[in-house]
Amino acid sequence: MSPKNSHFQSQIDKAAVLLEALPYLQEFRGATFLIKVGGSAMDEPERVRRLMRDIVFLEVVGVNPVLVHGGGKAISKAMAESGLEATFIDGLRVTTDAAMELVEQTLSNEINPGLVKMLEDFGGRVLGVAGREVLTAERLKGKDDDGEPIDLGRVGRVIDFNLERIEAAIANDTVPVISPIACEAGTGLSLNVNADLAAAALAGRLKASKLVYLSDVLGVMKDPSDESTLIATIKTDEVDGMIADGTLSGGMIPKVESAVDALREGVGKVHMVDGRVAHSVLLEIFTREGVGTEIVK
Repeated sequence: MSPKNSHFQSQIDKAAVLLEALPYLQEFRGATFLIKVGGSAMDEPERVRRLMRDIVFLEVVGVNPVLVHGGGKAISKAMAESGLEATFIDGLRVTTDAAMELVEQTLSNEINPGLVKMLEDFGGRVLGVAGREVLTAERLKGKDDDGEPIDLGRVGRVIDFNLERIEAAIANDTVPVISPIACEAGTGLSLNVNADLAAAALAGRLKASKLVYLSDVLGVMKDPSDESTLIATIKTDEVDGMIADGTLSGGMIPKVESAVDALREGVGKVHMVDGRVAHSVLLEIFTREGVGTEIVK
């Protein structure tokens, strides 16, 4: 092939990619996508910037992205610098009053404004929202090895929502960026909410077309050490069996269970993708093969 023809073929290939995305762009125009980002996907600034650009792309092509972010590693670092030890039970951070102050400062005053600034840098219309303005919660108890309840401190489970600002932002083609902190019913205190659980609850209330979990794993794998065992699709009625046989274990269990809850509340489909993979959100949603695990009814 001559250099000239090679150049044309390259341009044709780019056009083919756009055309492959066309039916998905048509299907999801005006739809709401709830995207949760956390884990090592947030460790490298350039990786996060790339993701924020992809989110702006979604907004520009007519999708309504809503972003819920975590920040566990940054919180653990802030706690260590303050001499506080991080303790987890069933994947939930035990949160004392002192720890809650650091959690709120890290999430709402550092990570949230940083994500907002990146989105604005790419021309996005953005609204940073402290989660306690949106989420109402009650305290959540953990369980010890004998199944007995354990006090987790200021850790919450979402029970209600104030969606006025979120719905107004969506109607105004603006991306809400929400921290996973809730207001405790009755006391008004801030409660720490697991970001996966906050995202699932909010996606269910918004009846999002898609809930996307971005983390630092490819998705659900039969063998976590072997990426070739990635499971492309999981149906909700398969989840209990996958927990029983050990395919789902550790922190993946509450993530998948929250996905199932979201589907039952009306979310269209749930995707688990690796935020370390360039453009993983776009590849999972706008191509035939996808790159992660989808969970469907």
